[in-house]
Amino acid sequence: MIIRNWITLLFFISLISISSALIAEYFFNLQPCELCLKQRHPYYLILICLILIFLFKNLNKIWFYLVIQFASVYGLFYSIWHVGVENKILKGPAGCSAMLTNSENTTELKAQILSKQVISCDEVIWSFYGISAASINTLVLLVIFILNAIYLFKYYGSKKEKNI
Repeated sequence: MIIRNWITLLFFISLISISSALIAEYFFNLQPCELCLKQRHPYYLILICLILIFLFKNLNKIWFYLVIQFASVYGLFYSIWHVGVENKILKGPAGCSAMLTNSENTTELKAQILSKQVISCDEVIWSFYGISAASINTLVLLVIFILNAIYLFKYYGSKKEKNI
């Protein structure tokens, strides 16, 4: 049943995932780090692919599912890296995201730097029962990767030649 309704389930998983991140950022002021922002990219791409699948029923959908598969691998890379950074196993990116805008002079830039908090990738800013958002995202993307692979195999990989 999950595989049969995979498109709808994937749409809601992606929509809930990206909505949760945006709500946390804009309503609860939990500023994302550089790795958090990279982990959002697969969800945007998945939603675009699914919207195209819904709009254009006659397209060869295998390419969209392959893009979804690669997007989940991309997201898994960054989410596993982020979990490693949070647990002090891996080294994080060189810079932290302070989301500064271009300035005309050094006074404006200094004011921006002093007013913005520096977001470090090795600090857990949100967790649920001790599980960080990056860890939850890793699990969600792993489920997407596995179920999408099953879907691809079931509908595109198990085509057998018919004897005439």
